[in-house]
Amino acid sequence: MNLTNYTLHSPWWLLALLVLPFLMWVRGRRGAPVLVVPYAAAWHRPSLIPTSRWPATLATTGLILLIVALARPQIVEDKREVKQQGYDLMLAIDLSGSMLAEDYERDGDRINRLQAIKPIIQAFIKQRTSDRIGMIVFSGRAYTLAPLTFDHAWLERQVERLKLGMIEDGTAIGDGLGVALTRLEQAKRTDDTKRKGAFIVLMTDGANNRGVLTPEQATAIAQARGIPVYTIGAGRDGLVPMPVFDDNGNKIGYRRAISDLDEGQLRTMAESTGGKFFRAFDVDTTEKAFAAIDAAQKIEFQAKSYLLTTELFHWCAIPGAALLFLGALFALPPQLPRLKRRPAPVPPARPAGAPAAP
Repeated sequence: MNLTNYTLHSPWWLLALLVLPFLMWVRGRRGAPVLVVPYAAAWHRPSLIPTSRWPATLATTGLILLIVALARPQIVEDKREVKQQGYDLMLAIDLSGSMLAEDYERDGDRINRLQAIKPIIQAFIKQRTSDRIGMIVFSGRAYTLAPLTFDHAWLERQVERLKLGMIEDGTAIGDGLGVALTRLEQAKRTDDTKRKGAFIVLMTDGANNRGVLTPEQATAIAQARGIPVYTIGAGRDGLVPMPVFDDNGNKIGYRRAISDLDEGQLRTMAESTGGKFFRAFDVDTTEKAFAAIDAAQKIEFQAKSYLLTTELFHWCAIPGAALLFLGALFALPPQLPRLKRRPAPVPPARPAGAPAAP
């Protein structure tokens, strides 16, 4: 094993070793009771460490091992810093009530717009293993569902959680784009006020009718920062089937609603920022839209990889605790046996007729 593979996770704990000499000095200046035992010299056997110092020696060694254990020694099997190619991208997904429109089909079954894009977004995330991806959801307001992350498995689980009605209704396209731009702010990846290697994919099926930022204002910010915005218009034009639900949330029928997608606005947002506009009439065109986005330019960034770490602290913690216990055990004062008092000698009996002792 290469010695460079050994490391300490919390090396600052080693500073506690500096306290041990002070504690030993304080202990050396403290008085201790002396037990005088007759003929103790006859029991003495020479040793490298005097018997009276064994408890302190064991306890000190145990404390040293425990402090090293707190520093968490480790073996890092594979620690490397590599350059990878990838994007920084934010997905901005519309969750407004109009996404309930069931103008998509899969395997002959009618599905709503959110059901149509969920698996496509998940496949998009799964295939882009070198990208940092985040997600914004918007309706009447805009929220961050996931910041930029390499944990794509976790991100796919967040997509599964998406449901309509989780945000107050409306279509705040400007706010959705604005929050996505905020999540892409990183000084180290900015060159001359331009954000490098980042873009936004915004999918909606309606026109902006809520929010603080207008689409024009958000687009101007994206344009100033050099961040392309790819827009995808979901749903068909004209009258679309909108499900009707009862008070218990059960579907009881359909009504016809007019699709209000502002295609001109979405096209302007994309073209003015250097992105592209796609119209997703069905599942196939949605998949083609996400496939076409893969042609964007990639960037280089540093990525650290720690593949396998083996913890070694228990090799110090267990013997350290044992030595500390033994030191405390040996420090207990010895219990000497109590001496039995001998009975006074009885004088021999005086023979009859003998004179009494003077």
